[in-house]
Amino acid sequence: MRLSDVFAALDELYPPAWAESWDAVGPVTGDPDQDVRRVLFAVDPLAAVVAEAVAWNADLIVAHHPLLLRGVTGVAATTPKGRAVHTLIRNGVALFTAHTNADVAYPGVSDALARAVGVTGELRPLVPSADDPRRGLGRVGTLAEPVTLAAFTAAVARGLPATAWGVRAAGDPGRTVATVAVCGGAGDSLLGAARAVGADVYLTADLRHHPATEFAEQDGPALVDAAHWATEWPWLADAERRLTERLGPGTLETRVSTLVTDAWSLHDEGVK
Repeated sequence: MRLSDVFAALDELYPPAWAESWDAVGPVTGDPDQDVRRVLFAVDPLAAVVAEAVAWNADLIVAHHPLLLRGVTGVAATTPKGRAVHTLIRNGVALFTAHTNADVAYPGVSDALARAVGVTGELRPLVPSADDPRRGLGRVGTLAEPVTLAAFTAAVARGLPATAWGVRAAGDPGRTVATVAVCGGAGDSLLGAARAVGADVYLTADLRHHPATEFAEQDGPALVDAAHWATEWPWLADAERRLTERLGPGTLETRVSTLVTDAWSLHDEGVK
């Protein structure tokens, strides 16, 4: 199959028009006329992922995070990003990014996160898109049965890939949790939305100290904070499935990278 056909299918699933204005989505490297047999899905297009793609003889990496989010004046191989570009081109590996357009897709990043931690039934956006209320940032849904915050936190840890960051919670461990709001990736901008929908708990990543402590002091949802990479990783399998369905089973050989590319590699709670 030609790379241009795979790019077109990805654009149909995650239209670039859905991306934020500051984002950098779509093709990064690759000849549209080249053949594609193997596709690797990953959160971050870091050196280790590029090496995995080359070792597996992948023709395309579909990544969630952009390699070149901010403007550059060169891609010399003396920098990590430059080396990645050189390695990709030298080995004929294309790179495609679906970032904030995948965040707001239906289904998208937060749908996959919600399902991974046990949220069942219908999901609705925390912040619906203006042109389609099915799409938008974050998701809200319910658990099959209410559980305690402690039990839900443990379920999150089981449902997401393990990281040094782990899973942290703010709130009464015995508090009842039934309605769950989630946002894959950094989601402290949606704290107010999680409270507004009446969620019992809000699961996201990268919660900063001041917004989290101020939010926790108010009467609202408990907070659960996981690693950024871990909250977005479940989407890879969903993107893999959707692309396979769009192009037809057997058209491509696909694989989800299990490399942990979260920035943090060591965790020590200290003496208690």
